[in-house]
Amino acid sequence: MSAAAPLGRVAPRILVAPDKFKGSLTAAQAAAALGRGLRRRLPDASVVEHPIADGGEGSVDMVLGHGFRPVVCQVRGPLGDPVRATYALDGETAFVEMAAAAGLGLLPGGTPDDSTARTASTYGVGELIRDALDRGARRIVLAVGGSATTDGGAGLAAALGAGLRTASGPLPAEGGAGLLDVERLDLAGLDARLAEATVVVACDVDNPLTGPSGAAAVYGPQKGAGTETVALLDRALERWADVVAAATGRDLRDLPGAGAAGGLGFGAAALLGAEVRPGIDTLLELTGFERSLAGADLVVVGEGSLDEQSLHGKGPVGVAAAAARAGARVVAVAGRSTVAADRLHAVGIERVHTLAELEPDAGRSMRHAADLLETTADRIAAEWLSTPSESAPPESAPPERTPTR
Repeated sequence: MSAAAPLGRVAPRILVAPDKFKGSLTAAQAAAALGRGLRRRLPDASVVEHPIADGGEGSVDMVLGHGFRPVVCQVRGPLGDPVRATYALDGETAFVEMAAAAGLGLLPGGTPDDSTARTASTYGVGELIRDALDRGARRIVLAVGGSATTDGGAGLAAALGAGLRTASGPLPAEGGAGLLDVERLDLAGLDARLAEATVVVACDVDNPLTGPSGAAAVYGPQKGAGTETVALLDRALERWADVVAAATGRDLRDLPGAGAAGGLGFGAAALLGAEVRPGIDTLLELTGFERSLAGADLVVVGEGSLDEQSLHGKGPVGVAAAAARAGARVVAVAGRSTVAADRLHAVGIERVHTLAELEPDAGRSMRHAADLLETTADRIAAEWLSTPSESAPPESAPPERTPTR
């Protein structure tokens, strides 16, 4: 790809839309640092900050910056202990981040193990939805990143009034392993208000519920599950899918995204009628991203690590797609990047600047990420927004040396 010509506008409009730099900065902090660097080099530029998330950690914070108000309530955590969880509400729309009630960070010490992988429940997520319904919400957007659970949404269903039955009586909502004993699902008590509500699952994966690409096989080990527990949870989810299909008359175990958040995508789709949508698209829509993007000459995206996973619906690529539709150019900033330049060009990202270029030591890079982002933004301004007599950016970034994530 040839070097890009300068934008050629005296007072360009620049949109800064990074995701979080995990372990270093929130998305808002990253956007502020980039904004400082751009404004320092180009004081006349119009710099708009629109930090993003794609359905994982930080998603509630994103919508709270765009008209939603916080609601705090006490619910069951993933292991049954009470936790204080925050969701966002704007009129009849509620935005619920499942990790606030059932996330990995809520486990003891924030560390999963084989036991928590078997017993972590989404019950508290259902309690958040119920609270939102109590407050008049009729559109529920459920962001499903960062889960500690593999219960197929069974806990969520129980909190909303569904009855899980074994041969000997009710089945407690105590995680995925218990689903091996489920015999029947009674939907008579399911909250009637859900029939009038619209539910959207915002996620960035397309895994089915079960099998080698399913929730247990792919994500179970990240949640502490050993080999035997992965196999057990997959069998339990198969059993749950059979019981749900018998109760609802439809089998959604192979729906793309059914495996999201340990099968929460499946439970929400099958029992709440939820639509499963890409997380970044949903969040951009909710926060009026098109208004921020209008008239932008350049969009600066970013996250801690640009890798192959980033190319599959993650925040920076979703923003790049929106920018392409609006005719804006896109550059990226990352702690590190392991994606070849031609792969980035294919998704609309012209150039990636990494913090490792400035500070190869991973620890120092993470500790000083804000300063490094500010310096990088200054460089972007010099390279991409300069007058024609100044240098254009090189064709690709130098090779990476040290990851910062």
